[in-house]
Amino acid sequence: MQHINILMVDDHPIIIEGYQNTLMATKKENQTLNIDTANNCDAANLLMQKAANGEPYDVCFFDISLPASADGKITSGEDLAKIARKILPNSKVIILTMFNESYRIHSIVKEINPDGFLIKSDLTSMELAEAFHHILVDPPYYSSTVSNFLNKAVVNEIYVDEVNRKILHLLSQGIKTRSLIEYIDLSMSAIEKRKKQLKLLFSIEDGKDETLINEAKKKGFL
Repeated sequence: MQHINILMVDDHPIIIEGYQNTLMATKKENQTLNIDTANNCDAANLLMQKAANGEPYDVCFFDISLPASADGKITSGEDLAKIARKILPNSKVIILTMFNESYRIHSIVKEINPDGFLIKSDLTSMELAEAFHHILVDPPYYSSTVSNFLNKAVVNEIYVDEVNRKILHLLSQGIKTRSLIEYIDLSMSAIEKRKKQLKLLFSIEDGKDETLINEAKKKGFL
């Protein structure tokens, strides 16, 4: 039996109820879901600190617009996601938001590198379920609005940072993925995740490294 501990943070209880109902209705037979909920930054932070010292969350859902913490230090779901990255390093972080401005999406991807990024206006219960199960085994999952913005902004320096450029360069030199850890100070899973995101950004549909390299050359990254 797969026990999945989940934190859902949104300031609208009816939205959380909808998420819960969807996940419970679509969970697999071998899964049990333990879901904690919070409606503001303080409550969410308290649950995360407790989980970090006990049984960590497997998946954390964060809305971006939330009531700030009493001390004013945590002002949004973005801040909560950064805390989760530090104290719950193995948790999958999923951002759900109404924001669909290109700049805000860029900023969230750069700062948090979420395992899932869903725009609420894109979201159906079917897509939420699909995203959840996809993220558990093979993150990342970005909804259509996010993917479209990223594809348009692929030439932006935000995305193809120094490490990603190095990955592209090494692949173009014929270095196999399994050997990249000899040149880059990252785990194999982190390298694989970066490669997957590069393929998303460059709209590589066949999944081949060769196609990725060709696209990177066309766009002037190699």
